[in-house]
Amino acid sequence: MDLSDRKKRILRVIIENYIESAEPVGSKTIAESSGLDISSATIRNEMADLEAMGYLEQPHTSAGRIPSPKGYR
Repeated sequence: MDLSDRKKRILRVIIENYIESAEPVGSKTIAESSGLDISSATIRNEMADLEAMGYLEQPHTSAGRIPSPKGYR
């Protein structure tokens, strides 16, 4: 599965927010700061895809996501 432009943009927002805050990034934060006109549920689905592809990690169930080493590359 290739990274769509939307997935790339979401990944970029997660990386930038994580670098600034050092906290897992949730879908609501992405929806507010990405400029994409999509719902939090759609963002969560994209984040799940990015996690399955190895670009993101989820520290624990109720947390947002953080970039994996592959995501930084």
